[in-house]
Amino acid sequence: MNAGRTIFSQLIEHAPSKDFQKCVARYRGDANPRGFSCWDQYLAMVFAQFTYRESLRDIEACLRSMPGKLFHMGFRGKVSRTTLADANESHDWRIYSDFVQVLIGIARPMYVEDPIGIDLNHSLYALDSTTIDLCLSVFPWAKFRKHKAAVKMHTILDLHGNIPTFISISNGKVHDAKILDEIFPEVGAFYVMDRGYVDFERLYRFSLSSAFFVVRTKSNVLLKRRYSHEVDKTTGLRSDHTVILTAIGSATAYPEVLRHVTDYDQKTERRLKFLTNNFALPALTIAQIYKCRWQIELFFKWIKQHLRIKSFYGTSENTVKTQIWIAVSVYVLVAIIRKRLGLEATLYQILQILSVTIFVKTPLLQAIQGIDSQPDLVDFGNQLILFAL
Repeated sequence: MNAGRTIFSQLIEHAPSKDFQKCVARYRGDANPRGFSCWDQYLAMVFAQFTYRESLRDIEACLRSMPGKLFHMGFRGKVSRTTLADANESHDWRIYSDFVQVLIGIARPMYVEDPIGIDLNHSLYALDSTTIDLCLSVFPWAKFRKHKAAVKMHTILDLHGNIPTFISISNGKVHDAKILDEIFPEVGAFYVMDRGYVDFERLYRFSLSSAFFVVRTKSNVLLKRRYSHEVDKTTGLRSDHTVILTAIGSATAYPEVLRHVTDYDQKTERRLKFLTNNFALPALTIAQIYKCRWQIELFFKWIKQHLRIKSFYGTSENTVKTQIWIAVSVYVLVAIIRKRLGLEATLYQILQILSVTIFVKTPLLQAIQGIDSQPDLVDFGNQLILFAL
């Protein structure tokens, strides 16, 4: 039924265009048409992500080499470097941010039954940030340090399928813990975080919201033990205590008891100490929950290696945020396609095959199923578990 349609047009069919136009209307993205609509811009930037284009001139040259196919790919405006640059500068990045939320709303139910590797009947989210380095002389609006510029990508990752549920792009100076102010915790869910999020006033909001956190504690956090609980040290656990905070400021910010779990990681030969507000789960499960946090590190590493979010097609803040949000939309879109088509191939394999078949006229399922899902394309080790079945 897809005869005569390119792989690209079949991919874009899974992106709900009506919802996209609602996002455009919300920010009046096409209020001043200049021959290149927000949808044209989105298609061009998605094409650039799928095919790893290096520059706007590169995008223009590749798309113009297929003039007979552009209309059927969904383009209505004339593709040129200047019009695309102008669109990246003028079309509000929030259009693409809101559209990513639409795609996330489609993707998450598809992965809700995916295993997370531990016995936990709760939603589990990992919260962390990654820094994207920039050149200060080119991106002065993103000043990070004296001679360095950067933006931070703060992310909450749903560990059922590794789908990002929350993303905030900020200046590199913004401290990780401040992002907790933007989060509305889900009742009964677990949030796992590293030491950068130890801020007891903000963490107390999770308890007030009936949500749970597991955070690696800092060495300078002052605790007083109230009760000790037995642990099986053959599992790596070293202690399980009920504690209170003793520093005046911390105790005022978090007036309730906490649970302090210590685990010995044999791989790194380090003791890891966690604080949590959950007293019902076994201590071993608390330690396992924290180890699941590694998935968000893999997520950041993966998107930096396989999507274009480290070099940009423009220098303005709007352009940078637009490109990052569109890259995330590609990630989620491929996740949706993978579930809808019942594919066993990894996300990396799917992107690789799409990058060389984007103009081919063949059924999408046939193109992707034709690959050998075994070792030929597998060269990034455990990064490929992101969407493994």
